[in-house]
This record gives sequence, structure tokens and C-alpha cells, in this order.
Amino acid sequence: MARFPIQIAGNPPPRRALPMTPEEVAQRGWTDVDFVLVTGDAYVDHPSFANAVIGRVLEQMGYRVAILAQPDFRSIEPFRAFGPPRLAWLVSAGNLDSMLNHYTAHKRPRSDDQYSPGAESGRRPDYATVVYSQRCREAFRDIPIIAGGVEVSMRRLAHFDYWSEKVKRSMVLDARADLVVYGMGEAPLRAIVTRLAAGEPIHSIRDVPGTAYAVGKRDRPHFVPKALPEETPWQLALPPDVIALPAFEELCGDDPDSKMAFARAAHLFHREHNPARAAILVQAHATQTVVVNPPQRPLTTPQLDAIFGLPYTRLPHPSYGGATIPAYEMVKFSVNIMRGCFGGCTFCAITEHQGKAIQSRSEGSVLDEVKAMTQLPGFTGVLSDLGGPTANMYRMTCGDPKVEATCRRPSCVHPSICKMLVTDHTPVKDLMRKVREVKGVKKVLIASGVRMDLANLDQEYVDELAAHHVGGHLKVAPEHVDPETLYLMKKPGMDVYVDFERRFAQASEKAGKEQYLVPYFVSSHPGCDMDSAVHLAEFLAARNLRPRQVQDFIPTPGTPATCMWWTGVEPQSMHVVRVERKMRNKRKQKALMQYWMPENEELVREALAETGRQDLVGWSKQALVKPLGPGAGRRSAGRGRAKPVQ
Repeated sequence: MARFPIQIAGNPPPRRALPMTPEEVAQRGWTDVDFVLVTGDAYVDHPSFANAVIGRVLEQMGYRVAILAQPDFRSIEPFRAFGPPRLAWLVSAGNLDSMLNHYTAHKRPRSDDQYSPGAESGRRPDYATVVYSQRCREAFRDIPIIAGGVEVSMRRLAHFDYWSEKVKRSMVLDARADLVVYGMGEAPLRAIVTRLAAGEPIHSIRDVPGTAYAVGKRDRPHFVPKALPEETPWQLALPPDVIALPAFEELCGDDPDSKMAFARAAHLFHREHNPARAAILVQAHATQTVVVNPPQRPLTTPQLDAIFGLPYTRLPHPSYGGATIPAYEMVKFSVNIMRGCFGGCTFCAITEHQGKAIQSRSEGSVLDEVKAMTQLPGFTGVLSDLGGPTANMYRMTCGDPKVEATCRRPSCVHPSICKMLVTDHTPVKDLMRKVREVKGVKKVLIASGVRMDLANLDQEYVDELAAHHVGGHLKVAPEHVDPETLYLMKKPGMDVYVDFERRFAQASEKAGKEQYLVPYFVSSHPGCDMDSAVHLAEFLAARNLRPRQVQDFIPTPGTPATCMWWTGVEPQSMHVVRVERKMRNKRKQKALMQYWMPENEELVREALAETGRQDLVGWSKQALVKPLGPGAGRRSAGRGRAKPVQ
């Protein structure tokens, strides 16, 4: 049974972090713990960090939770520090996939880790979920292991791994986890731990939405009818609500047939994301089968409010001694107002992980958090962000619940905005105004991104944004200029960006402010060839834009864009897609976005020669680089002073 804390009348006790050491466990008077939460991130007790949220949810339920943050994975001893957890291990690689955390798009080791104290790299292993689970099993073999987080969520089925350049089997199998919670884990975990605490064995808890598990040769999934004779293979009697994906052995090769099978599996996987109608997915891996239950239902506003209302200290654990944790510095004075995204961008994992339905907090919950934040040490009156995955999707929803319950459309805004989508910006405008009025708040910035096609529907929203919520620069994400690439990204055309650019400029002028857009672009995305990359460079040059931060496409596990990159096929239509896999060509595409940097000149020249665009070499206003030869250093090509884009 859960050990519910004694409620004492009067003022609540001061907030304190969850224990990270045996000494802190003993200080609470505990002799053991119910759960040990192993995480690849530093422990920051803030609602933007999954380890804090999961720990606080379990604490609120009355359980004793210890945090094992960034343990020495080369030894078993750190995993024995708290003794065997009474109910289960909880394992997560952290807020990011560990391979994305470690390596760049060009597969070079990153020099820092944004989720570690002092940004120190090397504090977590590659494929951290697998390594941590192995250490947990070695430390206390009989304790159940429940894995969760982005890494195992996006790798829950056979997936392409960019860093090893091969299709890997489900991480459910490699981690040897008893159960995997995918997506946002609060609701599934509540159901699981309640049943565990009641004495139910982990291997019988197999019907919880938002979970996945593996069955062996002699085992059967939870959906198999008990009346089915033991000698009958259950795979031959699948119910209508169960879909068998192509087996791992069918899709793990590098040949065209295997890649087509991979694309079919990806299409089925992404089609079954609507919690109201999704099927159970099964995928064979030799003698084992991975079973993925339908996604969990979206959280209601009261449920989301309750999660954000838990007693976070909003600070890193005291043991870090004030060391800077960059990911925390970015969000410590920000407020998350919602979850989910219906954009369906093919390169992004948010829709797959958080769901397509927007889950919004109430105004009261947000305002309470803002008021509490004004009392935090170091708060200067500036909220660094008021948003979420997309700031202006707050409270947007489908206008017809019956349609929503049957919809399989991957994006509500592509190729056009769905006529059933309620795009009213009134709730987010009201919230922005009320937050601005909170005593102690001087400025409220919107830094989490704005969906431009939606914003263009409401000029008043753009006016409010420009007048009150931009500190000189506003980040937006057109991603590219090439129509084919944008279509494969499920992003709107450049006409949307140009329209928003005009609206924002007019709104800034009306507010009497000099402000700029900071457009975010991606190179080497499926569909983009060298000609398209040159067109993007021309677009930037025509606007005197010199982006300091650009991103080369990284094929992350589980996304439709990664399927395209590996197979050369768009999984929904099965049409062939142009893909750039050569590393030098990827560097050229990225260099073209920063054509004005001296260190990129050689790559830019190469790209222009290959595409026959020698007209962009010279002294003209259109030129990207200067010519070689005598006198070439007289002056630089370009248009003079550029807009200050970071």
C-alpha cells in the first residue's frame, strides 16, 4: 500500500527537493523507498523537467521517491545506493534522446550537455535507457523496470538509428524493460503504480493505454482470448482492433524491399495515433513480439492544472552548488501554458510524444504560477516565455468531437487549415493581457515560437504580440523556401511567412518599435537538393538576413522525416523523395545558409559550381561570394549591413 503522508494543520512545510542521496532519504526518516527514478538529466525540481514531474506526481500519491540523477553508468554501485526499491525502478534517458544529446548532425561529439551542471558532457551513456536498465537489473534482479521518456517512446518499435546507420530493433527489447510508458507519463504511471501497490505483478499489467511491452515465445499478449487453444498461435487470431506491422526481419535490411516494408510500418504507426480509435500494434522480432497499446487520452484542464500545481521548488537540487545548468537557465522564469501540437511537422517528435490534441491549463493555474514566480530569487520582472510547443495554439481544438474521435489526419493545418479547427485567438490574448497585469511583472516575452498561418488569421493577436511580447526579436520557423521540401515537412509555403513578415512589420511600426523576425531554417531535409539550398541562400541574401544559428537536419528516431531520409519514400503516399545523405553535401547545404562566413566560402563555391550558379559569384548585389584571383580581397560580396539575426 502507498504510504500517505500525515496532513498537519496550519501552514504547509517549506518546499524541498526530492532526495538524491541515502543521507537525504534518512533525513526524512525513511528506511527504504518505493521508487528509484534513474535519469540522464540533472535533477531540476521544475515542471519543465520530466524527472521532477514524475517524482512529484508519485510523491503526491503518497509514495517515497528517490532520484538517481546521472549516475556513474560504468559501475553497479550507484544503483545499489538506496537499496532495492520496494515497487519498481523508473528509468529515463532524460528530456532528450541520448544520441541527439551527444552528437551533432555531422556525427561529431558535442562539447557540452545542456542538461548537466556546468554543461559538462559525458555524464550519461549512449542509448542511456538501455544502459541504465541493464545496471538496474544487475543491481537488483527481481525489481520491475518501467522505462519512459522521449528516447524509449520514439524507439518503442523497430526504428532507424542515424548514428549507427542501421535499423535497430525495439528498445523495449534492448532495455529488457518489464513495461514501457510512452508519451507523457503521468496518467499511465498512476494506473500502473496503483496496481503494483495493490500487489498485482508487473507482467499482468498489460492493458494500460500509453504503454508497450514484449512477449516471448511461450507468452501471450493481454488481448488474446482465454478460450484460444494453447496449441493455436495467437498471431493467427488477431482481433479487429489489433494491427500486425511488418516484422523486424522484414524491414531491417538495406535493400529496396526492406525499405518499402519500413515505410509501410512507419505509415501504420503514424496513422494509429488518435487515442479514440487507435489500434493495438504488434511487431514481431524473431521469437519475441512487441505490443504497443493505443495512446493515452489527453489530460483535462483540471488534471493538467494539478500537475503544474505540485510543490516544485523550481530550482536545481542544492547538491549542484549553484553550478549553471543551461537548460534550466532557459526556462527558470518561463511558464508553460499547454501541451500537444496539431501541426504534425514530419521532422518533429512533439505530436508523437505529447499528442495532437491541445491540452491547456486554466487561466487561474497560469496566473498562480506567475504570481509565485515573482517571489523567486533573481526574478527581475521579465517572464522569458509564455507558451508551449506553439505559443498561439492555446485552447484551440476541434469544433466537432465526433469528427475528432474518428480523425486520422496527421496535421490540422496542412496542406490547409482544417475547417473543423477552432482557431480563435481570444483565449490566448486574454491570458497574455492578464499575465501582463500581474503585480511585479514588467515584461512578458513569447519565445516558444508562433504558428504563422494561424497568427495571420488574427491581426489583433499580431498587434498584441508586437506591442507587448517581443524584446526586439521574434523567433519564427518557416524552415525552408523550397515548395517540395515544405510540403514534405508539412509546413506552409513561403507566402505565409511573407504575409506574417508584413503584418509583424506593420504592427511593430504601429507600436513605435524597431523589431525583427528571427527565421529558423533547416538544411538537408528530405526533398531538399543543392538547387533548393541555393534558392534558400538567395532568399536570405535578398533580405539581408545572416542567421547565426542554423540547423542541419538530424534524422531522429520515429519521425516521418527520418523514414523518408532512410527509405527515400514518403510513408503516407509512398512517393519517392529526394534525399541528401553525403556528409560533404550536407555541409554545403548548411554553409549556404551562412554564405557570408569566410570559413564557408569554399563549400559555397563548390555548391554554386555544381548547380551552375556562377552568376552568384562576383561583385553584384546578388552575389553570395566574391571571385577568386587578383584583387579579390578589395571588398566583400553582399548587400552591406545585414539585419541582426541571431
